[in-house]
Amino acid sequence: AKFCPRAIVGLMVNPISSVVPAMASLYEKKQLDPRRIVGVTSLGSSRASKFVHEATGVPAEQINVPVVGGHAGRTVLPLFSQEPAASNLPLEARRALDVRVQEGDEEVIKAKRSRGSAALSAAHAAMLLARAVLDGLAGQRRSVCAFVKSEATELPYFTSPVNFGRRGAERVKRLPRLADKYENERLFEVRQILKEEIDAGLMYAESN
Repeated sequence: AKFCPRAIVGLMVNPISSVVPAMASLYEKKQLDPRRIVGVTSLGSSRASKFVHEATGVPAEQINVPVVGGHAGRTVLPLFSQEPAASNLPLEARRALDVRVQEGDEEVIKAKRSRGSAALSAAHAAMLLARAVLDGLAGQRRSVCAFVKSEATELPYFTSPVNFGRRGAERVKRLPRLADKYENERLFEVRQILKEEIDAGLMYAESN
């Protein structure tokens, strides 16, 4: 904020849903753009798209499942209904994939027999955000899911597709209307959990 106030800061620190609101609020106190503080959440979309590829055989490069909400656990919500390759999967299959996306880190740790974490996956997620930001700054707008200050829902911060351009995070896409009952129920749960985590970050910023 002091030496490079126009920098776009990508955060990969837990809990993102508390740290991003805290840091963005501190930026606002200094009259800086809070949307320059970006939580890296693109890993969820990568995992969801890969799992749909495995379940359907549709080429992975043709799949893009938006993952909204937060960053980890039950706050992660893959919107399979919004991806044509996944929308026709049976409900039970989508439920299972939803849980698998939520528990992606645990799956990697188990595969490594507890000898490492999902470091390569995290690096891939960081690359996706960095590429979107850099391409946007170069005039080639790109969209990637990220946790930012948002009007996508009634919550002040949320993970959803973000358009990056020359001014950084230029547009945060609102949530589509969900006709899927399961996704609507999960979205309600996500909002309840996220509200507490966001409030914790905002309270920290108020006292500092």
